[in-house]
Amino acid sequence: MPKLSIRRATPADAEVIVRFNQAMARETEHLELDSARVEPGVAAVLEDASKGLYWLAIDEASGAVVGQLMITYEWSDWRNGVFWWIQSVYVDPAARGQGVYRALYDHVKAEAASSGGVCGIRLYVERENRRAQAVYEKQGMRATDYLMYEVDFVIQR
Repeated sequence: MPKLSIRRATPADAEVIVRFNQAMARETEHLELDSARVEPGVAAVLEDASKGLYWLAIDEASGAVVGQLMITYEWSDWRNGVFWWIQSVYVDPAARGQGVYRALYDHVKAEAASSGGVCGIRLYVERENRRAQAVYEKQGMRATDYLMYEVDFVIQR
């Protein structure tokens, strides 16, 4: 397993985040994301923490970014707290199976637990992405009883 460090992304990381987001969409949903939309979307998060934040896993030997995840926020009136939503998870294929996601998740979980206002962590996963589901379950997450519905004004399927 590589020695990893986890750090918050900065605007200088935008290029790798865009590339990882496009690779994730291609791999999981067979979608080609338009750079003209993704680049300013990533920049918006990097410039405004109220929209979310990205965490990056860095291979200390090479200095390369080998994984990412983004956190966004959902207020829960039932719990009087904020859920952190994990989104935009991607691990470089060459680094998979080496604890990269685990390191990211453990870091985010510790940050959330120590924040005082976070009531839980959630994520959504493609129904057919069994590998990712197994990873999430291994980290102690469980499937909920909820289905997700949406109206998407940008990506038409």
